[in-house]
Amino acid sequence: MNKLLLCLLPLLVFFSCSDDDAGYETVKIASAVTLSVEALRTSSVVLPPQEINESGKIYIKENLILVNDKNKGIHIINNTNPASPEKMAFLKVLGSNDMEVKGDFLYVDSYMDLVVFNISNLNDIKEVERVKDVFPYYTPYPEEASYINYETYPQDGTSVIIGWDIKEERRKINNDPIYYSVDNAAFSESLAPSQTGQGGSLARFKIVGDYLYAVDYSSINIFNISNLKAPNVQEPVYAGFDIETLFNRGDYLFLGSMTGMFIYNIENPSLPTFVSQFRHAKSCDPVVVDGDYAFVTLRSGNLCGDTQSSLEVIDISNIENPVGKASYTLEEPYGLGVKENRLFVCDGDAGLKVFDKTDVLDMKLVQTHTVKKTYDVIPLANSLVMIGGEVLYQYKYKENGLELLSELTLR
Repeated sequence: MNKLLLCLLPLLVFFSCSDDDAGYETVKIASAVTLSVEALRTSSVVLPPQEINESGKIYIKENLILVNDKNKGIHIINNTNPASPEKMAFLKVLGSNDMEVKGDFLYVDSYMDLVVFNISNLNDIKEVERVKDVFPYYTPYPEEASYINYETYPQDGTSVIIGWDIKEERRKINNDPIYYSVDNAAFSESLAPSQTGQGGSLARFKIVGDYLYAVDYSSINIFNISNLKAPNVQEPVYAGFDIETLFNRGDYLFLGSMTGMFIYNIENPSLPTFVSQFRHAKSCDPVVVDGDYAFVTLRSGNLCGDTQSSLEVIDISNIENPVGKASYTLEEPYGLGVKENRLFVCDGDAGLKVFDKTDVLDMKLVQTHTVKKTYDVIPLANSLVMIGGEVLYQYKYKENGLELLSELTLR
């Protein structure tokens, strides 16, 4: 072979490959992993302690800590000694993200169902009721993928999506009708003894008296639980769009949404009535209330919208006319909590931040705990509990902040 041909051969190969690649791209395609509805409704079981997959919300009742493993179930932790908590069991509840407790009964969502467990004997937890098809069903969101293989969607209502199988594929650009862009896909997230426990600011469930309130994307779902083991479904109340969180103070429900805070009166507990709203730029939005002020964290990025994250202080002394009073820049805020003159904010990878809120118009950052992926926090009477990454942290209160009491790795 002559020398000129040898020199030109690599160029010929290069241009040949380039021609073959024209009009193609490498993308991540998500295919749905499904489970039959019948199998879902018989899948709840108590298992020995498990490693956590993805930390979710936390809930505390007396010496019991419940940690949600997103869409998987609930880790049950004995917190009799906060300096040395112990993992007890894992309650498998597929599609679970929220929980509430009253008396001996635990209420958990399971995709479109509400499930009731008797937890009077933690060594023998029993499912006692399943209220079917009371929540809108939204598929889990495949954030890692660029496209969804729609052919793998359940089409007949007899199956639910419990996860995604994501693979890289070579495909023609904009030339396959079974693949849909993820961006455009429509997806059908007191100190006296009490019968109920305490959830964090990210909660969507809240028990007030004989009623369980549960918000979904657009509605307040209402259950009369005067018979604790047999919730009676009431007519839901439409509340808007992008509803994310629920907080109760007295006769009011405070709903955090991606577009604002909505306030509802529950003097008639079976029929919440709209009182007022405070609008803000589109952001993810949990709320807590203390006295005349509501504190709202706004998280930007991803599906949350806005370009800047912040802590907003809202004057609610006139409940019919909430007014924004101050704003503090944050990095990646999630849950928050209040105890006396301290405000605790989970600021994602920026850590747990402690503010002195003596003057809400000029709050001071007094301490930062460098914990990765801080997510949800609950200030108790004598200690503070926080979930960060796959670790459960507990702190004791000090005059100028917090001091680490214990940490329990859930992996």
